[in-house]
Amino acid sequence: MHNPLLAQEPLPPFDRIEASDVEPGISALLARARGRIEQIASHEPPTFATVVEPLEVLRHGVARAWAPVSHLNAVLNSEALRAAYNACLPLLSAYETDLAQNEPLYKAYSTIASHEGPTLDPVRRRVLELALRDFELAGVGLPGGAKQRFKALMLELTQLQSKFEENVLDATSAWSHHVTDPAQVRGLNETIVERARQRAHEQRMEGWILTLDQPTYVAVVTNAQSAQLRRVFYEAWSTRASDRGPQAGRWDNAPIIEQILARRHEAAGILGFGNFAEYALQKRMVRSPGEVLGFLEQLARASRSVALQEFAELRDFAGHELEAWDIGYYSEQLQQQHAVSQEALRPYFPLPRVLTGLFEVAERLFGVRILERSAAPVWHPDVRYFEIDSDGGPVGSFYLDPYARPHKRSGAWMDECIGRMHLAGGAALPVAHLVLNLLPPGADGPALLTHDDVLTLFHEFGHGLHHLLTRVDFPSLSGINGVAWDAVELPSQFMENYAWNRQVLQRISGHHRSGEPLPADLQERLLATRSFQAGLHMTRQLEFALFDFRVHAEYDPGRGGRVLELLHEVHRQVAVVPMPQWNRFPMSFGHIFAGGYCAGYYSYKWAEVLAADVFAAFEAHGVFDRATARRYVDTILSQGGSRDPLEAFIAFRGRPPRIEALLKQHGIAAPAPR
Repeated sequence: MHNPLLAQEPLPPFDRIEASDVEPGISALLARARGRIEQIASHEPPTFATVVEPLEVLRHGVARAWAPVSHLNAVLNSEALRAAYNACLPLLSAYETDLAQNEPLYKAYSTIASHEGPTLDPVRRRVLELALRDFELAGVGLPGGAKQRFKALMLELTQLQSKFEENVLDATSAWSHHVTDPAQVRGLNETIVERARQRAHEQRMEGWILTLDQPTYVAVVTNAQSAQLRRVFYEAWSTRASDRGPQAGRWDNAPIIEQILARRHEAAGILGFGNFAEYALQKRMVRSPGEVLGFLEQLARASRSVALQEFAELRDFAGHELEAWDIGYYSEQLQQQHAVSQEALRPYFPLPRVLTGLFEVAERLFGVRILERSAAPVWHPDVRYFEIDSDGGPVGSFYLDPYARPHKRSGAWMDECIGRMHLAGGAALPVAHLVLNLLPPGADGPALLTHDDVLTLFHEFGHGLHHLLTRVDFPSLSGINGVAWDAVELPSQFMENYAWNRQVLQRISGHHRSGEPLPADLQERLLATRSFQAGLHMTRQLEFALFDFRVHAEYDPGRGGRVLELLHEVHRQVAVVPMPQWNRFPMSFGHIFAGGYCAGYYSYKWAEVLAADVFAAFEAHGVFDRATARRYVDTILSQGGSRDPLEAFIAFRGRPPRIEALLKQHGIAAPAPR
């Protein structure tokens, strides 16, 4: 039978992919790929056209087949799919490590770089440069025993990181809270309350059943008048997959974290690095641990005194000492006095109106057109499909999966479905997955977004544009591929600025009943929230970033990860919000223990500095100035990984980045120089 994963179709046949297709399809694909690699590596004499380009085409094909499997495992998880996904992880890990440690290929690339390199264009030279770096960071030059150990560590890390994510998903999905007292749900969004009532009705129970999906958790800790309910949810969320809380020990990620940290440290040591942070920075814009820590400490000096003042104001407003589960609620109440609440904004941001306005922003800036199409196969009825074109023809397309549901990973992300390629061996336009976890629509209207939701949508769409507007023909450098991880958030955080723009707010807002845009007074009050508790928000992100970097930079095999010890040490250093001793946040910190942000969570703040500085150039000429937008596309957005990110930034801005624009956006004074 024809395996849908191996189908040569313009889009993945999501409506035909079954869990039973996964292992046989991927196994067959990798077997063929190994044979093809052997042919490519043996080509004499090696040239860019006979070695590098065919390998780019081959890698594109493997990525294209695996992408729908990885995606479905995240958005439509099931026992059968999970088993098939996990069965393929060791196959893929072994394949990728064998490819990265392939000595004949490494020698071929080295020969091509020395013989053809000087005559190649800059993009092709960059392909060679990054490929040679990746060969070396994968241990291609290691002696046999060390090379095999490195390969084993990569396989174990792949499996451990997958298990970490599964534990978080299972812990989140398994928990619910039954409420019978109407006072307990007072203050919550009507849609959430109605969904909870229906859930209880379906289970033949009185009252409401609240689940731990992200929209419900955020709503409870932000809007629930009941401190008891807020505490219950805070504890359930902050102890997921740990040894504490309502599911203590059931999916405990603590041992998995220790194994992940140990293996990362060992792998870095095999390659001659003192710790994993040093190893990780080899692919980053920032190149030394001291520079990362100095950057984070500079932001901490600027923001902590502001955060202390904000926290004191919040405590005075509440009239009592604050617990961790009180912060969101009283912040929202205080913000309503100074500005406006997120819930008060929700009726003005129906998803259809927000999308229309967002697409208009992209059209005005980048000269593209975005049209919805209904013929694409999808994995769930909520999923929508859009195509992007310009005067030059089709550009790419993307799927939008907007709503929270059971068995879907929490959070929001953009991921590659298909990468751009335009080579002699094949061509493809880029396709992206945009995934969010918004509150689904109610029975009588569209999904209604908070402004925080709007920011998230603009953020992920910025990632999508980075992937879709690339002009690079080589898959290893197109879109976000090959981009330094601490620069990859620049386009996403840049787009968030437009969700704060007055013109854009008029276009993306419209009351879901009357159609009236956001009233002027509400708009002004919303704009005032941008700097509301900016110090508290900044210190929270710095706490995450410092914990992540230090837990990787300071790992000691003799002492272990010291995860909770470091968490509390960093908390005392930069945070001002109380944190219970039983908080187990790291056990669900998927960004660093299951995703690509290990020793790189600082990237959010680093890229936020870049994005604010880039946007300041737009502000100087008009935020929709087409000449500035063209320059941004030409120097940064379209370049993918084909250009050093600092060089690209300087080409756009005329100088290296500065932190002043970011601090100005948040109303924080720049720190005095030391």
